[in-house]
Amino acid sequence: MAVIKKFRIKSFKNLNSIIEFKNISLSYGNRLILDNISFKINEGQIFGMLGPNGVGKSTIFNLLTGLITPNAGTIKINDVDVTNYPVYLRTQKFKVGYVPQYGGYFNDLTLHDNLRAISEIIINDKNLRFERIDYVISKFELDHLRKIKAKHLSGGQKRKLVIALALLSEPKVLLLDEPFAALDVLTIKMLQEIIVNLQQENQITICICDHQARDLLACVDGAMILSNGKIVAQDTPSNLVQDINAKNAYFGDGFKIN
Repeated sequence: MAVIKKFRIKSFKNLNSIIEFKNISLSYGNRLILDNISFKINEGQIFGMLGPNGVGKSTIFNLLTGLITPNAGTIKINDVDVTNYPVYLRTQKFKVGYVPQYGGYFNDLTLHDNLRAISEIIINDKNLRFERIDYVISKFELDHLRKIKAKHLSGGQKRKLVIALALLSEPKVLLLDEPFAALDVLTIKMLQEIIVNLQQENQITICICDHQARDLLACVDGAMILSNGKIVAQDTPSNLVQDINAKNAYFGDGFKIN
């Protein structure tokens, strides 16, 4: 974790919120998932969401992308009310990219053909298409894997590929769903460095949800804890692990970052 913290750059971060949830509530039948929650994510921030299974972290991602609509409340991106905007408008107009926990690529296509297939959908200019493919391949050091089918890539290589696919559209906001799940320690460190570099070099606002609390807290600027449909705590990583509400709802008494 200390290795990552050493090269964090925060000079470009500001207090302009790029994402805002205001009084959002959502129920599935009689089951209340989100209960009047409000929070903001600032431009250029790496923001984390933690909480027990079924608490609503993935639901928040679905609300952000437009896959579902809240029962009440307002969702804003760049200070525009997008609560009822469809998925494609959020992607095209507000540059929201999404990296799912599972899949997100074509198993039987090579790494290069995966990139080409998606680029043909989202990039009209053929020359720009090739430029973006070459850019992401170079950025993630994937050149030696161009001709390898996605199903034969390692877990870390697949994560790199899916993030690369999301970057083809040059997103301003990137949502990462469980990026550290089922990965070894070295691969997690690699992904943490990728995430911080995306913030530093591309100035992308990044939102991560994951169950790997230490790994998430190692690379975020701030995080919130969800429990029983509510936000029970929100702060910087070092302050959050000391918060009594966060301890009671999620961390317990023995949790430490280091």
